Amino acid sequence: MARSDDGSVAIEAAILVPPLIMFLCMAIAGGRLVMSGAKIDAAAEDAAREASIHRTVASAQDAARAAATESLDDQGITCASADVTINTSGLNVAVGQVGTVTVTVNCTVSLSDLLLPGVPGARTLTSTATSVVDQYRQRALASSEVLWAANCSAGAAQ
Repeated sequence: MARSDDGSVAIEAAILVPPLIMFLCMAIAGGRLVMSGAKIDAAAEDAAREASIHRTVASAQDAARAAATESLDDQGITCASADVTINTSGLNVAVGQVGTVTVTVNCTVSLSDLLLPGVPGARTLTSTATSVVDQYRQRALASSEVLWAANCSAGAAQ
């Protein structure tokens, strides 16, 4: 008696389709992480540059946080949790010396919608960027806030 091939296509499809779906989901997860990482890098660079052009630590920190948040929003990145850390010690160096501002952006990217076994529901991506503070630009050092205000009232340009 000859064997029938009836149903063999369905069995082959049942064997091949799940690994193909898993491979597709892994490619989507990898692409999402790579694209998110690049966009988080850009957000850190934007925030560092924004902080480096401010004169006071407080305004630099506020501006960096706002720039990072705006950059992530503009690029369509939704972080489950986001953290922006700013090192503004470069704003406290004397005029004529080179200072830097460093910003670190941590963003937790959700992967839970992919439903892949063995893949965590979220992954935290971190990016750090440093921007140089113009060495000849006037700065408002913490110890000279009063002197800076007096200098501005005497007609110094900001």
